[in-house]
Amino acid sequence: MAKQEKETMKDRVVKYMETFGSITTMEAFADLGCTRLSEYIRQIRMEREVNSEMIHAKNRFGEPVWYCKFTLGKVYVKN
Repeated sequence: MAKQEKETMKDRVVKYMETFGSITTMEAFADLGCTRLSEYIRQIRMEREVNSEMIHAKNRFGEPVWYCKFTLGKVYVKN
């Protein structure tokens, strides 16, 4: 009987982006409990394209802030 592999946080981040189309740091923390999204994005970028979009918004105090929204791109083909 084969041992079932544990789903990694990287796998969860990819699945989230495939399901919802994108992910932000706040979504990663709130929905996945992930506090190191940038590290998992770095790991994913070794296997496939990840697009970054800077979003301008206001925080709860009405101050301007910028944050990054990540989306998946094409999968790299290994030779």
